[in-house]
Amino acid sequence: MDIDCIYAKSTCPTIRQWWSKDTVAVVTGANKGIGYALVKRLAELGLTVVLTARDINKGKAAVESLKEVGLHVVFCWLDISDPSSIDSFASWLQQTYGGLDILVNNAAVSFNEIGANSVVHADTVIQTNFYGSKGLIEALLPIFRQSATASRILNISSQLGLLNKLQNQAWKEVLMDEQRLSEEKIEQMVLQFLSQVKNGTWQEGGWPKLWTDYSVSKLALNAYSRLLAERHKSRNLRVNCFCPGFTRTSMTRGQGCHTAEEVADVAAMFLLLPSNELPTGKFFKCSSSKPRSKI
Repeated sequence: MDIDCIYAKSTCPTIRQWWSKDTVAVVTGANKGIGYALVKRLAELGLTVVLTARDINKGKAAVESLKEVGLHVVFCWLDISDPSSIDSFASWLQQTYGGLDILVNNAAVSFNEIGANSVVHADTVIQTNFYGSKGLIEALLPIFRQSATASRILNISSQLGLLNKLQNQAWKEVLMDEQRLSEEKIEQMVLQFLSQVKNGTWQEGGWPKLWTDYSVSKLALNAYSRLLAERHKSRNLRVNCFCPGFTRTSMTRGQGCHTAEEVADVAAMFLLLPSNELPTGKFFKCSSSKPRSKI
């Protein structure tokens, strides 16, 4: 996946509006943090926004807090680690709106403290961050609307999952082979990692050094996004990844270089680019530094 790096600004640049209140955007894991901030920004811009969360009470409370500031947002329960929840959500979305235009895969988990690197919860992290996001995309693909304005998927990812963090040369070559890359090969990589976690050899596997389980989940998500972008280019569906960088959220225990609101402004800018300016198969990074390319 190509990489373009953009630094965060406190306000989102002017966007030429192509959307309306009939444009339906879904944001997962959105009861707090970046997901919540992005829901708020999209609602302010006039889209119909569906806020999803796996905790029903927290999701409803988030929607109520947005209603208090005059924003209309709809809540629907969704646990992306549960296939039956995904199926129920897809059915509800089709029955309620007839489909969707935008999906932001924001829901993710990590159990590591800053500076720590445990893989005790590797199965849960992989199941949620990779298989959960993948399963939701596959369930919603049939109901994405096809229009001249382009449907969009934005997967919230991480630079921890970039290829330059992978020291396993064999898997790096597999992931870099654009012609032969497949879902099966991506899943084989994930299963090998989980197998090495189980038998205690993962530290010798050449995997990313920081937050290893989280990094592998994002490595797989980035590769899958690249496949999707190429596969659905002809149907006017754009698929990109976005790294928020070190953001002050619960996942970083409140530490970070910028706020969830600043990240949401930049994410919304990418997400709502006019179709003739919106790329596909790209990795965008929100950083406090000047834009620069990475391998």
